[in-house]
This record gives sequence, C-alpha cells and structure tokens, in this order.
Amino acid sequence: MDMYQLPKFKPRKLLPSKWTSWQGKFIEIVLIVLLSLSAGGVGGVLSQNYFFSLTKELLSRTNINLPQNNQDQKLEPINPKYSSSIQQEMVIKAVKSASPAVVSVVITKNVPKMKLYYREENPFKDFGDFFFDIPFEFKVPYYKQEGTEKKKIGEGSGFIISKDGLVLTNAHVVSDKTADYTVFTNEGKKYKATVLARDSIRDIAIVKIERGGPFPTIPLGDSDQLQIGQTVIAIGNALGEFRNTVSVGVISGLGRTVTASGGNIIVTQEDVIQTDAAINPGNSGGPLLNLKGEAIGVNFAMARGAQNIGFSIPINAVKRDIEEVKKYGKITYPFLGVRYVLINEKIKEQNGLSVDYGALIVRGSGGEEAIIPGSPAEKANLQEGDIILSFNGEKITTQNSLAKIIRKYKPGDKVTLEILRGKKKKTVEVVLGERSG
Repeated sequence: MDMYQLPKFKPRKLLPSKWTSWQGKFIEIVLIVLLSLSAGGVGGVLSQNYFFSLTKELLSRTNINLPQNNQDQKLEPINPKYSSSIQQEMVIKAVKSASPAVVSVVITKNVPKMKLYYREENPFKDFGDFFFDIPFEFKVPYYKQEGTEKKKIGEGSGFIISKDGLVLTNAHVVSDKTADYTVFTNEGKKYKATVLARDSIRDIAIVKIERGGPFPTIPLGDSDQLQIGQTVIAIGNALGEFRNTVSVGVISGLGRTVTASGGNIIVTQEDVIQTDAAINPGNSGGPLLNLKGEAIGVNFAMARGAQNIGFSIPINAVKRDIEEVKKYGKITYPFLGVRYVLINEKIKEQNGLSVDYGALIVRGSGGEEAIIPGSPAEKANLQEGDIILSFNGEKITTQNSLAKIIRKYKPGDKVTLEILRGKKKKTVEVVLGERSG
C-alpha cells in the first residue's frame, strides 16, 4: 500500500497583483517572518504549559513538590554589577569610618649639626724643594659640628584605639628610645606623644597622645574568624608621604611564619596574616580592616622583590598587650628561658632523633647558651639536648610552636612540661617568669 501523499502546496498571494515589484516581495517576506514568530511563540507557550502539567502529574506520585504554576517562582538573573557595587559601598563606608582614627607617627631627633669648612694645605710640602715653585695651596674640605638640630629621621603609621588617645603601632616604628614622637591626624592636627610600652617579640607598641581628646577610634575585630579570600582594607602613611593611603585586597594566607627586620629590630612572627592589599614602606603600624571597619590586624611587613605580598599581625594576638598597658602601664609576657629549634623530619634525620616533633633545646647560632642563666628553665634543671614534647599537655609541632603555646599564659603560671632526655621521658613543673617588652 502506498504511503499517504500530501497535495502540493500552492501559496496564496498576500499582496495585490499590482505589487509585483521587489518592494512587494520584501513586504511579503517580512509578513511571513512575523507570522512565523507569532506562531512559534504561541506554540512555545502551549508546549510549555503542556509539559509543565505532564511533569507535575508525574512528580505528584513522588514526594517532590512543585509550585502551583509557573508564575509562582520569579527568577531574576544574577547581576554581577549588583554584588560588586554592594562590596564597593561597604569598602567606602569602612574607610570613611576608620580614616579619622588612622594617624601618622613622625620620629624626630636631635642630630649633630655639621658645617662645611675649608683649610688651605700644600699636599707637596713633604717632597722638599722639588715643588718649590708652586705658587698656591689646595683647599681641603672638612666638617665640624656646631651644636645639634632637630630633624625628622623616620615616619610610620598607627591607629587610635581609645578615646583618651592610645595609639597602636609597631615596635620597630618607635624603637629609638632617645627620639621624640609626634602624631599627625588625617585632618592635619599634630600632637606630642609618648611611648608607653614596646613588645619587641610581637613587634607591637602603644603610644599615648599627651593632650587632647576625645579622639575617634577604630573598633577591634576578631581575627580568629578570618577566611582566605576575605576582602580586607589597608590604610597607612605610604612611603612616609601619602597619608591615609587606602588599598584593597583579600586575605591570601593565614598562619604564616615570617622573619622581618626594621628599626634595628629583627623578629620572627608566627601565625601572621598574608594579604595582597598593597603595604608600602610607611604603612607599618597601620590597620588591616574588614568590611565592617574593624581592625583585624596591624600591618608590619612586606615581601621584598614580590608584588603585593604583605603581612599583618592578627589583632587577637595584640589584645592582651592592650589590656596590660591599660591596667599596668606596661607589656609583659611569660618567659621560659630556652633557645630551641622545632623538630621536623629534616631535623630528626640530621640529629639522629627518635621523634619528629617537639622543641630541641640548642645553643644559639652565635654560640649563645641554650639555657638562659637565672631563667625558669635553669631552675627546673632543663638541659641542652632535651626535647620539650608538650607544654601543659599541648603537643609542640611546627604548626603549634612553643612560642605560640606559651603566649597563652601569664608570668607566674605553673605549667607542666613533658621532656625527652636521651631515651627517657620525664615530667617537669615550671613557674613561668616575666620579661618586659
């Protein structure tokens, strides 16, 4: 049996016969396109409703619920500009809130005032009469001190943390104990300031504005809640010239260990924040902010030879220093009195050790004694070559160093150390000493 055949389609003319020119054909094409689109739209709506009803009927036999109709859910496309603008507004708000409390710390000092003089000398006088016919003498320059003059020798950043004028900055910014310090606000006002305390271990210092107030402040956040990729803002006196320079970036890393130097101070900092927010010379002591405008770090170093690798001290590591200065007017920290290296696989192999963790008590690189005389470690009879395995029950590792653990305690606290001496383990009780920053 032959298949059904449809009759040959004869299209009707849509336009009068008088429109046989190319204009008429063009209009016919436009009309055909419009009719096709209309038919397609109607078909699309009908097919959508049909398939929605069919899907609803099939899924009704399961536990999956659908909206009553396709009008119940209004989906809006994601607008990247919207989220970007919200973040930008938060950055602007945070900067406006924090900027009045960010200050420049200017260091001045009396330095010798030297004046240039010239004296006439004949450089050939020791050669006898050989140069007797030289009719002139040479003028030799030399400098002579004539008193002293006060001169700016450095500049850093800081931020106000109390209305009575406590300023948080780096110890290396205010390391010179013979210098004078002046605080300049963002508005250009200047105040004399006194260094109340320095913590060279954490590279933190607290400076007090001598007069004035109440001052704007920056609230302190919680650096334990930070996440990699979080947006942060750095503000500081970039290059000692551009006050309250703002840079925005993200947290690039957490728990970093770095060794930095500045102001005749060399410090090894553990558990610091790495950020790609630009930190330039002069930014030291400035705040690292979150989008709430809270200080979550104190900027202290940048990586030389790199682009946008800066470091900040977590604010939670500083809060104890602040409270001690408020209560006692000084910064103290617990003191054990040992020099050590943290044990890893390499240290274990090099020294033939039986463990791959702990703190191995050793002499300093310059031959300094492993056990500091008169220290709590000496009183507890610790010895060079001992391995401190745990501190008050907390295991010592490369990620959880002795320095990190000991900072949780106060001078005078009694703690228990687990020691490995040779092949024998022993327990030792130690009363932590006090060392001022």
